Parts: sequence; structure tokens; C-alpha cells
Amino acid sequence: MDSKERALLAIEALKKEYPDAICSLVYTEPLQLLIATRLAAQCTDARVNMVTPALFERFKTAEDFAEADILEVERYIHSCGLYKTKARDIVAMCQMLVSDFGGVVPDTIEKLIKLPGVGRKTANLVVGDIFGKPAVVVDTHCIRITSRLGFHSIKDANKIEKILRDVLPPEESNDFCHRLVLHGRAVCDARKPKCDECCMNGFCEYYSQNKAI
Repeated sequence: MDSKERALLAIEALKKEYPDAICSLVYTEPLQLLIATRLAAQCTDARVNMVTPALFERFKTAEDFAEADILEVERYIHSCGLYKTKARDIVAMCQMLVSDFGGVVPDTIEKLIKLPGVGRKTANLVVGDIFGKPAVVVDTHCIRITSRLGFHSIKDANKIEKILRDVLPPEESNDFCHRLVLHGRAVCDARKPKCDECCMNGFCEYYSQNKAI
């Protein structure tokens, strides 16, 4: 079975298992998703969703964040971890949004990754969820599950993104990545995957190699 065939099987299996492919971060407009995604680094989405309502009530626009006292931002996001770095990045990010993009979140990966604290994972999430463009969000769930399925045996997120862009139909890639997150939480755990319950065990290399052990 080649990678494109495996990809189509994975897409269909995950669609049946998780019909609603939605981002678990709560937001109402592009800037909020951008900031929430930065906060989610090494932090659970559930924790971020507890923190952002008060943060977004206090700072409503890119201009608000650009003019914010970093220490005040730190107080709002303290429980998210790495809060000093995240607060600094959020303020610097919004300063650049104001100075270079008129306070508007740009709609391309190339422009988004120019912003402080924004890597390709965040940029892909924003262009996929906000602007409806083909996106491949390579997070820890994506890296783990696509490796187990047999798409690659590497850890480099940028290389994995390219591999997946080559095998996934563009119109499916964004939802596929959201479903991987749901599957990673529910079934394909990092330490103890529930392979016998997995909707993809019929074509998963990890399962075929370990089922008899």
C-alpha cells in the first residue's frame, strides 16, 4: 500500500469516528485564535480556554495588546506555563500586526511566520481554520500518529508537513489534522495506545508490528 492510499483510508476512517472536525480552542475572531494557539504551546487547550475569556475581555484588539503592559498580560496567562515568554511574544506579535499589517491578521503562512512567536504550526492552523486554505497542522498528535501509521519515521515538523501535503488531498488536510488531535486524546495515546479499539488498525504499521507481541 502506498502512502496516498493509506492517507485516503485514514481520512475516511477518522471521518466516521469523528464527524465534527473542529479546533478545540475557543475563539470568535482571527486574532483570538492566533493568541490562543501561542498560549497552547506546552499547555492543554482546556487550560487555554479557561484563561482566554478574561484576557480577551481586557484586550480586545491588536492595538490593545500592542500597547499592553507585559506584566499585566503575564498575570492573565500565568497558569498557561512559559507565561513570561508567551506574554512577550503576544505583545510583540500585536505590535508587528499593527505596524506591518494594519492590525489585521494576515492570510498566508509566509506572512504569519514573520510574527514573533509564530511558527508553521500556528500559521497553518490560522490559515486553515480562519481563511479556509489547505493546511497541515503538525503538532505532537500528528507527529506520533502519522509515524505509527507509517507515513514517516522522523520528528522534524517541517519535513512532516511536506510529506503530508504530498499525500493528503488539500481539501481534506485541515480537518484530517483536527481529527488526529481527537484520536490522539481518545485512542492513540503516547504511552499506551488502545490499538484494539483503533479505527485505523487495519492499515497501521505500528499495529501490524506489535499486535502479536
